[in-house]
Amino acid sequence: MKCGELIEILNQLAPESWACDWDNPGLIAGRRDREVKKIYIALDATDDVVERAIEAGADLLLTHHPLIFKAVKQVNDQNFITRRIVKLIQADVCYYAMHTNFDGAPGCMADLAAGLLGIAQGEPLEILGETEGRPFGIGKCGSLKEPASLMELAARVKEKFGLPYVLIYGEDQPEIKLSRAAVCPGSGGSEIEAALGAGAQVLITGDISHHQGIDAAARGMAVIDGGHYGLEHIFIDFMEDWLKKRLGDQIQVVKAPVCWPVKALV
Repeated sequence: MKCGELIEILNQLAPESWACDWDNPGLIAGRRDREVKKIYIALDATDDVVERAIEAGADLLLTHHPLIFKAVKQVNDQNFITRRIVKLIQADVCYYAMHTNFDGAPGCMADLAAGLLGIAQGEPLEILGETEGRPFGIGKCGSLKEPASLMELAARVKEKFGLPYVLIYGEDQPEIKLSRAAVCPGSGGSEIEAALGAGAQVLITGDISHHQGIDAAARGMAVIDGGHYGLEHIFIDFMEDWLKKRLGDQIQVVKAPVCWPVKALV
């Protein structure tokens, strides 16, 4: 299968046109006419991931986060970002990213996270568009199928996402049962106002700063921070399963091992 044909299939799941304006999904490097027989899936195109993809003999590297967000003036081995592009091109490995288009597409990141946590009847925190008469977008806010205290919900987040730890803001009333929750995998500080406006009692997200956390708690909304990687690594397993179901044995799919970019010493 040609790279361009595979891109058309991926766009049926999460069209590039659905991404946020500031984003840069799509074919970051490589040739659309490249024959693809093996795909390597990861969350980020780190140096280790690029090396693993090349060693695995992948024809295409598929990640959630784009390696390039802004225009670059030079592509050489002197920059830690562009040297990865150089390596991929030298190895003739195409590189494709599905970012905010995947975050908001129906059945993808927001829906996956909400499903794991038992958030039902969810509506997007940030609407990106509409398909089949329903809005889609970043994050979800809805009712918890199983109301839980903040600590119980934090334990649920830790378990469902396989996390080594979570951070919790707003445990002043730990026994109150929470019934309405919002989730925004990745960096969700920008969705705090939307979550508050949607009546969320708790926001589950990542990359929350000190002031964002304590200020949200002061306004009556707890925050559970599972980390950026922690809540988005579900992309890897989902895409492996989706591609295998969609393509069968046409293309071999290999996935990067879970590798936490940050560790806590306790």
